[in-house]
Amino acid sequence: MQVTFLGTGTSQGVPVIGCQCHVCQSVDVHDKRLRSSVQIIADDVHLVIDTGPDFRQQILRSGLHRLDALLFTHGHKDHTAGFDDIRAFNFIQQKDMDVYLDERVEQIIKKDYDYIFATYKYPGIPKAKLHIIDNKPFSVKGLQIIPILVYHYRLPVFGFRIKDFTYITDCNHIPDEEMEKIMGSKVVVLNALRKEKHISHFNLEEALEMMEKIKPEQGYITHISHQLGTHDEINRILPPNIKLAHDELVLQW
Repeated sequence: MQVTFLGTGTSQGVPVIGCQCHVCQSVDVHDKRLRSSVQIIADDVHLVIDTGPDFRQQILRSGLHRLDALLFTHGHKDHTAGFDDIRAFNFIQQKDMDVYLDERVEQIIKKDYDYIFATYKYPGIPKAKLHIIDNKPFSVKGLQIIPILVYHYRLPVFGFRIKDFTYITDCNHIPDEEMEKIMGSKVVVLNALRKEKHISHFNLEEALEMMEKIKPEQGYITHISHQLGTHDEINRILPPNIKLAHDELVLQW
């Protein structure tokens, strides 16, 4: 199994114009974060979770050349605004892109990208085949995917477990019954926006408390804002089995 972090930041996690904070001014490449997205390769199935505004840049930077399906966690723009760029894979692979999303995200995608779904389609537009999911396991080319229903304040958001890897972003509450789906994961990724409490995201303390309950062999923090601190200074205070993820980090096991 291989996991590549295409992006680990938020819209408050990319360098802010005019900001003089030590994170925005850092020269460490680990502090230069594009919006959160991850590529997963398992059983020769190539997936990407979320296509934020930086998706095209992430494709080019990572050399991503194959994509069997997209999974969406939720419909916020920092997770959907790069959807149009699936057209590159339509051209290369000569097929519609399979997209797995819930009904809320479907409504957003069809509204924001209405030209994709119009009766009379303009030549060269992206082509997508939407698959509506709910809180039940589904499969992509035989690979089982377990949705995990979490909450972004009051907004339902899907995390996903694939084999022994769990990925959850934009969350500040995980119901007990959904925690059961996560337990036993070897690698767990959770969001932690900053040190201070936030209305709709785990802060660092809350994310670490959740990791302590789950007890993965290795945990990673993503969806990081520049308010959290630099990659180096935060990694120094984390438990031995927890690290900040960074853009272009590749995990293999």
